[in-house]
Amino acid sequence: MSTRKAPGTEDAGALGRYLAHLRNERRVSPHTLEAYRRDALLLVALGGDRPLESARTADIRRYVSTLHGRGLSPRSLARVLSSWRGLYEWLARARAVPSNPCQGVRAPRAPKRLPETLTPDEAVALVSFEDPTPLGRRDRALFELAYSSGLRVSELTGLDVQAVDAAIGEARVLGKGSRTRIVPVGSAALAAIAKWLPERSKLARPGETALFVGLSGRRLAPREVQRRIKRWAAAAGLDVDVHPHMLRHSFASHVLQSSGDLRAVQEMLGHASIASTQVYTHLDFQHLAKVYDAAHPRARRAKDKA
Repeated sequence: MSTRKAPGTEDAGALGRYLAHLRNERRVSPHTLEAYRRDALLLVALGGDRPLESARTADIRRYVSTLHGRGLSPRSLARVLSSWRGLYEWLARARAVPSNPCQGVRAPRAPKRLPETLTPDEAVALVSFEDPTPLGRRDRALFELAYSSGLRVSELTGLDVQAVDAAIGEARVLGKGSRTRIVPVGSAALAAIAKWLPERSKLARPGETALFVGLSGRRLAPREVQRRIKRWAAAAGLDVDVHPHMLRHSFASHVLQSSGDLRAVQEMLGHASIASTQVYTHLDFQHLAKVYDAAHPRARRAKDKA
């Protein structure tokens, strides 16, 4: 007859000693201790009558597969695996197991979240407001440039005046990894920058090189860009949580929809790998799928039956 305790009673054996170690030596919080306990009891339940010390890598893989089949999310599985890994590392140090059976076992990948984008009409509504005040002209130039060239907010605020060449419609941008790239700048953005520059000359402190400055006369901070874009999104009546990166995503999606040139979009965004740019092909497919569902008679009929 097995002397193993039923799940839920962990006051003896390897699990009890591990939890005592967490409580008395590592001094984890009661909340963290309870989380470790729940994860360990899940391991106990999955193992049935088998001692914790007998688990092998194949068993851990099977347990993960079982939990995934029950609907546990990849993120939750990763957390559970991390908890189990800590338990077996402790057992390995105590020489209770020859090695950690969780090593090399990974949770399933979580589905990659698609970036949020504005529709072309929403993007135009956001960037094309009219406000003759200095800050209004600055913000118009800022947002037009973000949407025109797909810049990150750090790239926008990092731009110097001389980085934009209005004569040929280009900007020299310092991106991630200190990589420099040249991006095209559209006519609407160039016109907005032309209106902003006289206002900038009145605000900027002597020696300040930044293209976009605040009331202090110093280079604009990314957080201020975030705050201003939310203000203008609300003024435009956009019922979405707009942030500066959304204009970059919208730029990439809209250019890709129109051109289909993934490599060109990769270059303009400054992605080191095309894999980072390929996410926008999924957005493009979503757009095509919506058109298909709305226009194709068989698709509509199938949808109606669903």
